[in-house]
Amino acid sequence: MKRALVFLLVAGAAGGGAWYAMTPRQAAAPAAAQPAAPVAMGVGALGRVEPASRIRKLQVPGGMNVTRLARLHVREGDEVREGQLLAEFADTGLKDAEVMRAEAALVEARASLDRTRAAGRPSEIAAQRARITALTAAEDNARREAQRAETLVPTGAGAAAQAERNRFAAARAAAERAEAEAVLETLSSPRTEDVALSEARLANAEATLAKAIADAALSRVHAPIAGTILRIAARPGDQVTAADGLLEIADLSRMDIAADVFETDIPRLAIGQTAEISVPGENRRFTATVREIGWTVRRNTQAGTDPVAAVDARTVEVRLTLGEDGRRALMRRSNMQVQVAIRPEGSAAR
Repeated sequence: MKRALVFLLVAGAAGGGAWYAMTPRQAAAPAAAQPAAPVAMGVGALGRVEPASRIRKLQVPGGMNVTRLARLHVREGDEVREGQLLAEFADTGLKDAEVMRAEAALVEARASLDRTRAAGRPSEIAAQRARITALTAAEDNARREAQRAETLVPTGAGAAAQAERNRFAAARAAAERAEAEAVLETLSSPRTEDVALSEARLANAEATLAKAIADAALSRVHAPIAGTILRIAARPGDQVTAADGLLEIADLSRMDIAADVFETDIPRLAIGQTAEISVPGENRRFTATVREIGWTVRRNTQAGTDPVAAVDARTVEVRLTLGEDGRRALMRRSNMQVQVAIRPEGSAAR
């Protein structure tokens, strides 16, 4: 009896399960999908360490025929001030002599102009006036003698020849007096053409001196900025070539990271964003701030060994200012390659 009751209960449960499984049911409505919030993305790029002033490569001054270095006044690692003399070439002495000769010629031209403008000295003018007075008196005397001789000729008391000589003497005295007066006028006021000629000679002397000074400046190399001598490519006695240059100088008080960012990543950049700089061989990371975003897109056509690398990539140079810790650590690693991770705009530094 108990076995029959258990059998009926099991059969009823099985039948009810089958009926429930075969009975059509209304499916539960799925929950509406929520849109995912946009995730801010940073920018990664390769970069290099550079001084903020850039590295200045000093070459041979333009227009020089002599390129042999005579004297070098600095060493690598020296800190120099702006305008400090760094090196001199072999023709420095010759150029300095040209400057001295041009200066002497200028002094001579100025003295000549002053003499021309002043005309005569006061003593010369006084002497010339005294001479004119004497010639005027001699002329008056010769004229009276000529008149006396003329009156004696008709009476037979005087010879005609003597009268003729007296007339010639009077005319000569008048000519000498006129010449002396012309000289006095020249001494008193210079001629315009003489002054113009002296002024032109002075201008030529000034131009010659300016050219000599410019040529002498080309035989010397001065520091264009205050900074540190990074590299010296030539020593005294060497010929300085255009390829190697003379030396390299930079201001290491501010250091940058110059990153090459793909053009498609530029919309995600903004001035003031922070970045992390990873340096090979350094366990720590340095912080930097985006300071400049380049104005032009450059084409990278360098072929590499990576078969999937973009050999025709277009990048924009972005400059980031290193913090003080990074500046001290990387100030002697200019041109070193680093990895740059620029955080999304508005993200907080960790």
